[in-house]
Amino acid sequence: MHTVAVLALPDTIPFDLATPIETLGRIPGYRVEVCAATPTVAAGPIRIAVDHGLDALERADTIVVPGRDSFEPLDPEILDALRKAAANGCRIVSICVGAFTLAEAGLLDGLRATTHWLAADEFRRRFPAVELDPGVLYVDCGQFVTSAGATAGVDMCLHLVRRDYGAAAAAHASRLAVAPLHRDGGQAQYIARPAPPPDGAGLAPLLAWLEANAHRDLSLSDMAAQAGLSVRTLNRRFHDETGRSPIQWLAAARIRRAQELLETTGHGVERIAHLAGFPSPTNFREQFKRTTGVTPQAYRATFT
Repeated sequence: MHTVAVLALPDTIPFDLATPIETLGRIPGYRVEVCAATPTVAAGPIRIAVDHGLDALERADTIVVPGRDSFEPLDPEILDALRKAAANGCRIVSICVGAFTLAEAGLLDGLRATTHWLAADEFRRRFPAVELDPGVLYVDCGQFVTSAGATAGVDMCLHLVRRDYGAAAAAHASRLAVAPLHRDGGQAQYIARPAPPPDGAGLAPLLAWLEANAHRDLSLSDMAAQAGLSVRTLNRRFHDETGRSPIQWLAAARIRRAQELLETTGHGVERIAHLAGFPSPTNFREQFKRTTGVTPQAYRATFT
């Protein structure tokens, strides 16, 4: 059982606090506890009573630090508890401006991190030793993971499920959360674009079609025809709505499909490459290792 301690800080943002509770707490394999330095914690217009003190951080496998509606300095006891957990190898992640707490504890110095784009300038001013990237949904540095605001916390939690239990478990978690699984950490957290058409049309139908047809030999022209757009317009719309190209998105969909097949079937690499839509087993091996950091065989050994 993987124990997750959600740290309720003074002036915690309720949405950030609830995100890991709801996303991870409903997945078999996780035990979620809420802890704080005091029995009750102010959270905007509400007060939260918690059952666990800071000692819960000592037994946690993962600590989640939500954002706060205040930049007031934290109790040194809280920062010391985070430093001690980090020294013991605990994974520590933040949601939204929770990255300020990790940085205040000195855990992000010399590392790449992200936070809500609105707080980027203040973060850089306070923590110049951190390599801030405010243009992505989340950044995974191994032991420390930081995410952008609001729903990016859900994306990060689904990423943690994938990291801990594999792609099939992450797909199940995304269905429970009614959240899209296709948003990865590198997707832009904020893209300046005009308002959507009045009929609500967007790329969602095309993305669902691509997910179901990623195994096919699809060209840009095929995608554009399915969406009823020109190739040029398709490329522009993809960049506006996802921050990436259609081909990049299709490649990621094929990797996700391959991960599920590696976890849930006994098919060989050649068969999986074909079923997931890769042009050859060699191309599959190269793309899979470049994306996940491990070979297909190593991935299967980890998640089966």
